[in-house]
Order: sequence, then structure tokens, then C-alpha cells
Amino acid sequence: MRVGVDIGGTNTDAVVLDDAGAIAHSLRLPTGWGPEQVLSTATTAVRQLAGSVGIEPSAFLSIGVGIPGAVDAEHGTVTHARNLGVARLDLGTLLAESLGAAVRVENDVNAAALGAFHQLGLDESRSLAYLNLGTGLAAGLVLGGKLWRGSRGAAGEIGHVLIDPRGPLDNDGQPGALEVLASGSGIASQRPGTVVEMLEAAAAGEPLALEVRSGLFRGVASAVRVLVLTLDVDVVVIGGGISRMGDELLGPTRALFAEWEAVSPFITSLGLGERVRILPPDSSTAATGAAWLGRTQWQR
Repeated sequence: MRVGVDIGGTNTDAVVLDDAGAIAHSLRLPTGWGPEQVLSTATTAVRQLAGSVGIEPSAFLSIGVGIPGAVDAEHGTVTHARNLGVARLDLGTLLAESLGAAVRVENDVNAAALGAFHQLGLDESRSLAYLNLGTGLAAGLVLGGKLWRGSRGAAGEIGHVLIDPRGPLDNDGQPGALEVLASGSGIASQRPGTVVEMLEAAAAGEPLALEVRSGLFRGVASAVRVLVLTLDVDVVVIGGGISRMGDELLGPTRALFAEWEAVSPFITSLGLGERVRILPPDSSTAATGAAWLGRTQWQR
């Protein structure tokens, strides 16, 4: 059995996978604030799951953790996890000492990419990009069955790709980045409030909300286009909080694909609409992916 833990800013989700890769047990705990509480939450989650299947934590085949922030996957160190109050935490080492078992740690978006890859049942000849639309925007990449992090760990950080020189400024002071158009923080910087509030205002006809909503759809469609044109992945899976829009997001995004295809035979040949999917919102994708970290190596 494998254990996967997904540490989020509010809650921590954890799962046990059986030999077939199906979820045998799951749980959710509130995530504590600060390094000590984050470590305690992860430890408690693994121990409770071990108790639910009647074994010691050291008996699990693998234990993996997905967590926001900059992750040194080789050493299990987490830095700059601001939403958790963590400046630096040797999570892998400390958790392994507490549980008496080896632990793999990975960025949560990368873990979710691996989870989506296995949930879709793709074989190792296939490739997938997981486009996370949450507080920020980034992608996790699985190429040939392995996580791809790039030479410096920046692979998939497409939120910094600029697509509109006259667009709103992002946190770096640059105009029209994908993240400022299609993430929770970016949308709030254009129109204060939540994404849900923006959508409700757009439905009521508010001009600013309509403009921001249009930018959201353009940002998502452009992100998919960037991922397909640079990596030619088989599948682009959209996840994160904004993905809960479901067809309300996919419909307009596919409509933009159709507009591009109407003037470009090459874009038509890419079949963008056929490659995009949204997994069910409560599918524990990141926790599932974390459980597979013990068997998957990341590549430079």
C-alpha cells in the first residue's frame, strides 16, 4: 500500500492506495500554521491512515507528500510556502525520522500532474500537462511517465508567459501574463473580490466583470495552446479551484479554439479541444499523485 498526503493552505487530504492504485482509505485534516504544525499535520495524517489499515507507517510501500512552495525534491526541503507560514522546512527528513520510513516530497502541482496521469490510466509512452488554475497559475508536466521539472525546476511555470502587451500588470510589473488573466489572485487584482463574485457580476452585466471574465477564458485557452505547442502533450488536464466552473469554463475555452481554427489550418490540426479535460473536483488528484512519488523519478 502507498500513502499520499496533499498539504493545502486550509486542509490536508491524505489517501491510501491499494495494489491496484485505487483509494482504499482517505481522510481530511485542517492544516496547521507554521513549520511545526505543518509537520505535525502530515505526521498525524500518515499515522491515522496506518491505523485504519492495521499496520505501522514503516510498512507502507511508499509515502509521498505534495506541498505548495519551492521544493527541493532530491532532499525533501520546502521553502517559500507562504500560505502555510513556512519559510523553510526539511519536511522529508523530519517526517521520515518521525515515521521510520522513507518519504518523498514534491511540489503540489507536480504531484497533481502525476495523480491525473494515473487516474486517467495513461501508459508510460504518453504525456500530460496539469494546468492548475488556483490562487496562481502553473503547470505540472509528466512526460514518458516521469515528472519533468527542467534544469532548474522552472518547467511548467507558464503563469509568467506574457500574451497581451496591453493587458493588466502582474506581480512582476509586466503586462498581460497568463497568471494575471486566469488565476484567483490575478482576477482579484483586476476586480476586487472572489472569482465567484466576478462571475456573478458578469452574469448581471457589469462591464468590468465581463471584461475580466473574457480575459479568464482567453488566458485558459492560451495556456492550453502554449502547453500543446511547446510540448505536444497528449492531454491537458485543468485543475485547481477555478476548474470547479466545469462546462462554464470549458465551453467558452473551446469556443476560442474554434475561432483560432477558423483562420488557421495548423491550429485545427492540433485538436486542442480534444486534448482538454477536467477531472471531478473531489478526486483527490494531488494526494493520489503524492502516493505514486515513490515509484516515479523526476527528470531534468
